[in-house]
Amino acid sequence: MASDTLNYQYKTASSLKKENGKESLLLSKFSEVEKGSSPCFFWGTLNQPYELSRCLITLSNIVQSSFNLSPFQLALLKDPIVTAGNEQIRFEGFSHCAGVYARVDVLDSGQDGEFIENGTTNVDFNTPLISELGKIQKNDNLVLSVGQKEVGFHKDGKSTIERKVPLPAKWIKGLTTVQHFFSESEYGLTLNRIQAIQLFKTIPNGKVKTDYFLLKRGNRYSFSPLKSKDAICIGGIHRLRLLNHLIPLINELKIYPHKDLQSVSLIMCFDHVNFTFSVSRDFWRGFSGEGAALEELIEDLPDSLIQAFDNYSYANQEFNPALIALEENIDLSKIEKLSTKLSAMGLLGYDLEKNGFFYRRLPFKLSRILSLNPRLKGAEKLLLEDKVNITSNKENQIEAKVEGSGVHHYVVIKDSMEKCTCTWYSKNQGERGVCKHILAVKKKAKSN
Repeated sequence: MASDTLNYQYKTASSLKKENGKESLLLSKFSEVEKGSSPCFFWGTLNQPYELSRCLITLSNIVQSSFNLSPFQLALLKDPIVTAGNEQIRFEGFSHCAGVYARVDVLDSGQDGEFIENGTTNVDFNTPLISELGKIQKNDNLVLSVGQKEVGFHKDGKSTIERKVPLPAKWIKGLTTVQHFFSESEYGLTLNRIQAIQLFKTIPNGKVKTDYFLLKRGNRYSFSPLKSKDAICIGGIHRLRLLNHLIPLINELKIYPHKDLQSVSLIMCFDHVNFTFSVSRDFWRGFSGEGAALEELIEDLPDSLIQAFDNYSYANQEFNPALIALEENIDLSKIEKLSTKLSAMGLLGYDLEKNGFFYRRLPFKLSRILSLNPRLKGAEKLLLEDKVNITSNKENQIEAKVEGSGVHHYVVIKDSMEKCTCTWYSKNQGERGVCKHILAVKKKAKSN
């Protein structure tokens, strides 16, 4: 049908320009971006069905797991997000408590099909589907379909269809933090299959409340409660047992620690599939409450510029901020702030191996940024009500008094040190993002 067809024109090079204080983004992919409305995003054969099915079963186990929530809270959360775009299929989700993130990437070599349109949906992986996935053997022929309202697995003339379900807001908050932590993570080491199997045998039994560390002795790796220099720290290590059934099937295991040890990510590599698994610093901390990107969200950017960057992201499907900044001669911090804005709406994910973002096609709602970040919303309210008084701003040091409910909070910002007298800061000491008072002071200082 003509309405399902996009006509692409390539007339000029991509550029982000600033003239007379106004910014505009010009795309090389399209002269005009139109997001189509095809009911089907992808249809094709999967080239590694056995390994993929085991990855999807593990992903389902993860999204049904919880490490700190009550049974009532468990009932409020749903199942995997599925994205088709740039010759790849991605299935991703969180544990119920949002402290574990997992993503199954079907690489371009892992499928033989047609990408009709780029798109994202959120579906329910229920018991009948998991049962059918468990029956798949290495030589089976498995066809996947991904559409706006459903995802289907087709084998031997039989189809298992999973319908679209609501995407939990808590997951969008978690996605913001995960991609931020990924972008701040660095490659650590690679283990072969035998080394990975040996390593996982050293995971202690039961729920582990203390930190464990990944150590190397000779050619063997192990987890130990004893800290050593340059060891990779993993909190809530018992969560790694979710991967026990996958480890014997992998080719290799890659490990990426966060620069400040706020998370650890593992990539299990198969021939045509990658399985990314990331855990928060502690098992009782969910990614959705970390507030890692709050400071990058305080700077106001024109709505039209954010919309233009969304179009650019949709058109390209994946990109590297540093590369865009270099090629287009744009300040990297500007690209990073735009990326953070889109990430806060759930529109961007991060691929550790490619060191760049990929796009999720979700509704473009700027209001989602404030609604999903109560500390940011609180900071805006403090500024709107003129409750922030900067008493000193000189020599890289800011001092301020912020009016609270019957009390005044005092904020001091000096170089990289930030302090506030509020309860949030006293409890978290800046480990889970800054409080609303520090956010408000920083934003006001920027505007002065």
